[in-house]
Amino acid sequence: MTSPPSSRSTPLQDLETDTALRAILEGTATETGQQFFAALVQNLTKALRTHGAWVTEYFPEKRRLRALAFWMDDQWVTNYEVDIAGTPCERVIDTAKLVHFPDRILEIYPHEEELKAAGAVSYMGVPLQGTDGQILGHMAVIDRRPIPEESRVHAIFQIFAARAAAELQRMRAEAEAREREEKVGRLLSSAMDAIIELDDQLHITRTNPATEKIFQCCAEKMIGQDFRSFIRSDDADRLLALTDELDERPEGQRSMWIPGGLTARCLGGQSFPAEATLSRFELHRQKFTTLILRNIQDRIKAEEKIHSLTTETELLREELRSRSQYGALLGESPAFRLVLQDISQVAKTDATVLITGETGTGKELVARAVHAASARHERPLITVNCAAIPTTLIESELFGHEAGAFTGATKKREGRFALADKGTLFLDEIGDLAIDLQVKLLRVLQEGEFDPIGSSSTRKVNARVLAATNRDLPKFVREGKFREDLFYRLNVFPLRLPPLRERGEDVVRLASVFAQRFAAKMGRTLASLTASDARRLQAYHWPGNVRELQNVIERAVITAEAGKLNLDRALPEVPQSDVSNNDRVPSKFDRILSAKELEELERANILRALDAANWKVSGEKGAAALLELNASTLSSRMKVLKIQKAR
Repeated sequence: MTSPPSSRSTPLQDLETDTALRAILEGTATETGQQFFAALVQNLTKALRTHGAWVTEYFPEKRRLRALAFWMDDQWVTNYEVDIAGTPCERVIDTAKLVHFPDRILEIYPHEEELKAAGAVSYMGVPLQGTDGQILGHMAVIDRRPIPEESRVHAIFQIFAARAAAELQRMRAEAEAREREEKVGRLLSSAMDAIIELDDQLHITRTNPATEKIFQCCAEKMIGQDFRSFIRSDDADRLLALTDELDERPEGQRSMWIPGGLTARCLGGQSFPAEATLSRFELHRQKFTTLILRNIQDRIKAEEKIHSLTTETELLREELRSRSQYGALLGESPAFRLVLQDISQVAKTDATVLITGETGTGKELVARAVHAASARHERPLITVNCAAIPTTLIESELFGHEAGAFTGATKKREGRFALADKGTLFLDEIGDLAIDLQVKLLRVLQEGEFDPIGSSSTRKVNARVLAATNRDLPKFVREGKFREDLFYRLNVFPLRLPPLRERGEDVVRLASVFAQRFAAKMGRTLASLTASDARRLQAYHWPGNVRELQNVIERAVITAEAGKLNLDRALPEVPQSDVSNNDRVPSKFDRILSAKELEELERANILRALDAANWKVSGEKGAAALLELNASTLSSRMKVLKIQKAR
């Protein structure tokens, strides 16, 4: 700051109070903010005829003053900031009173360099206080001449200090309000949920950016629109009822979750489920509603996927349990070899297979074998027993349903067709399917699509269908119990399973395997089947087929004595007409056997021993020991009979 020559004449000797007040008032009346402070200090120096004046803002945590406006020697002092320690300003701030040094200020503050540089002689300062008494800042004048103590000058000074304090407080409040508004704006802008303000007629007055994204519509097109056009009609009625309910609540309790959420709708017509909260408030005697929406479609899809995977996991567990229970397909008879050949041929395709056969012939095992050998083996095999599910539930089981589709449908459920997508669906006991459901099944087979119960949308599905029945479907078709078009759609590749009585030596082979399996499970050791056991097993008609054989052998193992199967307790009696008087053996064994028949009988017996010994020929538990033969003799007979372990 420059220091022009000083004069010892006092600046306020001929001051007229009214004139000074008028000058300062007129100079600042039309100004606010920063312009007000600039006008104030200029008019102060002019009215009081001092060399300088300033208004500063106080920062108590740093004990510093920063100039809002500083006028000295007819020019602006910019970026002025000072630590108050050891300055006249410190006394103003600490005492919160007007401080006046009329003369010789440098003798009081000899080390104050800025006062020295300015050549100051006198100083007068006053604090700027808020309505709560807090020190907001400071206003002061300095001069190179004495400023005599005049009560009228002090009065003028304090009047304008109060005006400056009010303006500073207003500016701070405005800045705080602006900051809060910016934070609220950032909060609304960063929210992932749609935040919508509605007037008392439910017209949209304000939205946040997330609203545009969720509703796929710009804010300009939404403002002024009736929000009810963006939700389902029944939800619009419910929204009105809820706002009326909130209006009846006391202040501070006018907010709520909307039970069940809303079904929102984009302008293009696409709908989505939304969670929603509702609140009411008044502003300038007008009622407004704030609605916060969250699109939960992705969450619902994720929950449905989790549910689907959980169901699929349980089905896979059932499949594994079933596989461990029934094992692989066993049999070497010509009739069964034809079945195995058919499986290997059709498994590589996506053709629909109709598996027929008597009860207990292993239709489900064949379906699993077809799936395991197909290109879909990495996807699940979904099984539905059409006879085990009530008629009222079978449609939901097959095609699924939406929540609320019928009484008891509290949540959405995926049907078996949806779970079998890109996999295989096995429809067991297809002959017991109700006639009205046969039409819907035919549609899936023909077009690859279906409608879940209660849904307005059609679902596509890519599932291979295997069906099985022990019914005479052609007869059912003639009787009107089964649709002819569905029969031909299912009967693309018929696969008939022969009954056990047509499989010859397979009865003995299966019995040997079952016996060893049950014995191992029960921790027992059993001898191989005897020739008498084989004859008795082959003599029985086996109406229950492989399932009955398995049960018979399990009973025989349970009641076994001295390591031998007890078929007397386990095997049903053979009709007397089919049995000779010797050991109740079928009559075909009473005749003299040919050399070829004897060879086949020997071959079958050796195979049973090899199966029981897991194809171990020699050793303590080998097949030779079970047959009571020398190991080399057994090896020789195997070569003669061309017996080799299957690769």
